[in-house]
Amino acid sequence: MLLIQLFFILVAIVVGARLGGIGLGVTGGIGLAILVFGFGLMPTSPPIDVMLMIAAVISAVSCMQAAGGLDFLVKVAEKFLRRHPDKITIYSPFVCYLFTFLAGTGHGVYSLLPVISEVARETKIRPERPLSISVIASQQAITASPISAATVALLALLAPAGISLIDILKVSIPATLVGVFVGALTCLHKGKELEEDPEYLRRMSEGLIEPSRLSQMDPNAKTPFKARLSVILFLVAVVAIVLLGSIPTLRPDFVIDGTTVKLGMPEAIEIIMLTTAAIILLSTKTDGIKATKGSVFNAGMQAVIAIFGIAWMGDTFINGNIDAITTSLQDVVTRMPWLFGLALFFMSILLFSQAATIRAVAPLGIALGISPMLLIALFPAVNGYFFLPNYPTVVAAINFDSTGTTKIGKYLLNHSFMIPGLVATSVAIAVGLLLIQIY
Repeated sequence: MLLIQLFFILVAIVVGARLGGIGLGVTGGIGLAILVFGFGLMPTSPPIDVMLMIAAVISAVSCMQAAGGLDFLVKVAEKFLRRHPDKITIYSPFVCYLFTFLAGTGHGVYSLLPVISEVARETKIRPERPLSISVIASQQAITASPISAATVALLALLAPAGISLIDILKVSIPATLVGVFVGALTCLHKGKELEEDPEYLRRMSEGLIEPSRLSQMDPNAKTPFKARLSVILFLVAVVAIVLLGSIPTLRPDFVIDGTTVKLGMPEAIEIIMLTTAAIILLSTKTDGIKATKGSVFNAGMQAVIAIFGIAWMGDTFINGNIDAITTSLQDVVTRMPWLFGLALFFMSILLFSQAATIRAVAPLGIALGISPMLLIALFPAVNGYFFLPNYPTVVAAINFDSTGTTKIGKYLLNHSFMIPGLVATSVAIAVGLLLIQIY
């Protein structure tokens, strides 16, 4: 019976992933319906806290985008990359990492990818090298950002065990940074040099590649004050969240039935981000409707729906079969806990979402008795959705490379992102495992 239920869950995930958009969330609803009405499992509570945290963060980022804040950050990144074109394979992934780290979503790098491609081509550097690791870096940064959906989901699950936000960040940030750096090193000499690449030469001979349109930035162009202000306000909010997460005494106490209870981090994140969104709109005089029409809001709401359906279905399945699951897996996971990292990696390939993977799989790790710190070390394993080259940022990078060097291989899996993705993820996990021993 357990395997039959698992079959329906996997079918719901695969079908939802193929539908795209909110498909993953709504097919999770179908799987949940089968579990409840077909197999008689009692549904658990929906992951409300995680959904509300993500919605609050996305609201703030969307307002910053509507005020021009994200465009301002892209302009700063663009200027930096143009000043150091010969080091673009090393610098561009860290620019994308920082951009994602601050925004909490990797979808903002779409604006950077064409810049990276054009700067590399003008410098006669194979665009595949910086583009491939930059996309991977944007994914790794999700598991290091204090405001990403994945991080807040992990925090919500581990908070009852006494884990704070700083406990996660002090492992995930250095681990993913080292992973990205090693991944960038593997890309320095990836493939043939641009002027020796047969595909590039073919496109040049057939006139398929237009002259670079990369123009120098107008030194007189000024960024609107409201764009700068929105970024400053958002960064202040991020710092406030990190401080509240790392210094619990900053959060207020409440007395409930004679027991002193401290304000939880989910509520703190929601309050700060909603407040920040309102202040950005009011201080920059930005239309709230405009914030709902940006790419960040669209991607964020898709994440909320995905977690709603998939996480609820996963929680119900695990809770309804907890005894059978723990009995069959506990011995194996106890002897080889790294196997749980493979489970996270595999599920992220199917779910195309770090946050959905954490909410669907991490509760099983907790039920199996895996230590919270080990789960933090294995956190980067949820960055496996580069494995199949059909994620939006992967597809965008391929399309932005007019030279044809960034591509999907003949055998599908031998694509441009496989090696840097595997290296960055593996190194991040290894560094995380080392750090939890030190801490």
